[in-house]
Amino acid sequence: MLNKDRIAQLTGLMTDRGWDFLLLYGHGWRKDFFRCLVNLNFSGPHAAAVLAPSGEVFVILSDPWDHEVASSALNVPVLLEPDFERGLQRFFSRSGSSRLAIAGMELMEARLVAAAREACPQPVSATLEVEELRRCKTPDEIRMVKEAAELADRGYQYFADIIEAGMKEYELVAEVEAFLKSNGAEDNFMLIASGGTEVMGMAPPTERRFQKGDSVTTELTPQLNGYWGQICRTLVIGDPSAEQLQAFAIFSEAQKAAQDSLKPGVNISDIARVQNDVFRKFGYGQYTGPQYTRVRGHGLGLHFDENPYVLEEVNYVVKSGMTLIAHPNTYLPLSGYMVFGDTLAVTPDACIPLSSTARKLFRKEV
Repeated sequence: MLNKDRIAQLTGLMTDRGWDFLLLYGHGWRKDFFRCLVNLNFSGPHAAAVLAPSGEVFVILSDPWDHEVASSALNVPVLLEPDFERGLQRFFSRSGSSRLAIAGMELMEARLVAAAREACPQPVSATLEVEELRRCKTPDEIRMVKEAAELADRGYQYFADIIEAGMKEYELVAEVEAFLKSNGAEDNFMLIASGGTEVMGMAPPTERRFQKGDSVTTELTPQLNGYWGQICRTLVIGDPSAEQLQAFAIFSEAQKAAQDSLKPGVNISDIARVQNDVFRKFGYGQYTGPQYTRVRGHGLGLHFDENPYVLEEVNYVVKSGMTLIAHPNTYLPLSGYMVFGDTLAVTPDACIPLSSTARKLFRKEV
């Protein structure tokens, strides 16, 4: 459960910055900073992994069940304290640290930050620097992202197999969630929407029943061993219209442009631009802005929506080892909202898809 590759990177960062301790914080929604060092899927509301420059690790947990699992699986000291603020205070009083850095400090409750400041007058945020280290995945991490992407493939095939006209959105989501969990998923982030040209984007499922002619869009993102893989696809109930086929051809060309361009040394802004340029070429440039789309992709790893975001205004140079999804998801008047994207891993000279689902507009016979 200890990520030894990350220990070496993080202790090197600590030496460079002169930090006595690095605390990696996690809570129920954002566990990624904690899990980049200790890959434990804790269930309590708070957890912290504390790293010393020597490489020693100390874990603070707030849930007895987590403590039982960690104590048997980790060969490091584990402190259980249901009052997490008091747990931090106990650690700080023991360590006497004057130079403390916290990754995930922006996620902490104010009382927890105050507890850190009582022990160390000027704790610094290590969030951005640890995020930067995490962007380039180790070979083991890429393998785990690939396994999650493969589960996403299987989940989408199940989605396409069981969807039927007359089924409610939430019924389909419940079936897919059950399939993913029964096949090992720790969690799943899923968005769905359906309808005709009135579809504006994806949202949690509703009671709406699928109808002949609907576009059904989904973003399916299961988590395995802490790592997330994602797939975005669009399916039509019945035979697609000429407008749906035309729209999908544009989305397919945009996604391919991103995938063909993605390699080390390229600015992430250009990965967004080549997608948007396809829409501009066909006269739909006005639909590339924030009114109609959020991002043209994003990082994937221990969080399903990692930086860097793929946007024309984001300035970040792509590096080998990054894993991300490129998806030209947006609204077009031709067909409403459509989605299309795969999990990608950046190699030394290009990128490779970790998803294997057919790159097509899916259809469900009625």
